[in-house]
Amino acid sequence: MRFFQIPRSIRQLSIHVLAIFLGVLLTVSSLQVLPSQAEPAPNAVSSDSSLQLIAQRESPASAAIASSSFVTAAVNRVGSAVVRIDIERTITRRLDPMYDDPFFRRFFGDSLPQRSPYEQLRGLGSGFIIDKSGLVLTNAHVVDKADKVTVRLKDGRSFEGKVQGVDEVTDLAVVKINAGGDLPTAPLGSSANVQVGDWAIAVGNPLGFDNTVTLGIVSTLRRSSAQVGIPDKRLEFIQTDAAINPGNSGGPLLNDRGEVIGINTAIRADAMGIGFAIPIDKAKTIAFQLEHDGKVAHPYLGVQMLTLTVDAARENNNDPNSPLQVAEVNGVLVMRVLPNSPAAAAGMRLGDVIVQIDGEAIATAEELQNVVENSRLGQTLQVKVLRGNQTQLLSIRTAELQNASS
Repeated sequence: MRFFQIPRSIRQLSIHVLAIFLGVLLTVSSLQVLPSQAEPAPNAVSSDSSLQLIAQRESPASAAIASSSFVTAAVNRVGSAVVRIDIERTITRRLDPMYDDPFFRRFFGDSLPQRSPYEQLRGLGSGFIIDKSGLVLTNAHVVDKADKVTVRLKDGRSFEGKVQGVDEVTDLAVVKINAGGDLPTAPLGSSANVQVGDWAIAVGNPLGFDNTVTLGIVSTLRRSSAQVGIPDKRLEFIQTDAAINPGNSGGPLLNDRGEVIGINTAIRADAMGIGFAIPIDKAKTIAFQLEHDGKVAHPYLGVQMLTLTVDAARENNNDPNSPLQVAEVNGVLVMRVLPNSPAAAAGMRLGDVIVQIDGEAIATAEELQNVVENSRLGQTLQVKVLRGNQTQLLSIRTAELQNASS
């Protein structure tokens, strides 16, 4: 019996030892599987190093926040040079003849209201200072026919403005204020360097809300005034989706460095998120002439025209009710020749198709307009036209445009 009792005790002891050994083994295994929870304090130094390395990698959210600071920097650079322009204009209106009729005067006596034939209109826009002497650049339609112009600076000061010059064809105007010099000026960039997709920051006073900033991108370049819906202008706009509203007119459109790349000018009433700005390079040239001469001389030919394509010409010629047959080519169709104009003097006719000027092919009305705009007053242009089955070469001497509508 003793022989069997001794082994049983040993077996029980062995079982306890084995249980302890297994417990230790499992504990060690768990430490190896979860090192982040079980590593000793000295190894925390390497953990901190890892955290530092991770922190140095900028998250997408942090990058977005950091990159948004360029808007603040850009606005701070130009903001004090952006001004509000308030205008007052008195117009004469026709009164109902009833008010002057003696019968009604006798019948109603003093109860008949007295009405003035004059009405005072008020409007507002934006602008920005381009010279420390007090030159402000804005839109022509902002100060058009204004009797009084008041320029309000961001610091609260107000000055009476004198319209130095207006150019309706490019919708630009220069206003002069006498503020004692040393005024903040907006840094002018170059619109020639602008690309589609660049940041665009609009600054101005939309709807009377002063110093408003909106952000967008450049949507497209060289959008013609005819495409925008203002064919009486000679402009190629910068199109942007930065919010532009009434009151923004004349304010600056900035790039991400706070340089002026355009002058906010127009919006489309039938579209959201589409605004247009005059390129600053064009505005620099016009502003210089307005400052020194008070006006800008624009050459013209004296035709009303539209772009003609082969398909459009063929469709016209196949229409039995068409009043005229035109050459089936790409060019510019003359719809009207203005009387006493250079084109009329040279013998241009309704239905002529302009295909070349000075040997340069012309395929659209915008191309023709640009060629004429960039010519000199009094310059003779050799204009090749197709008239039915004949080709004519007309020598047209440009003259100064007197009315923007022609």
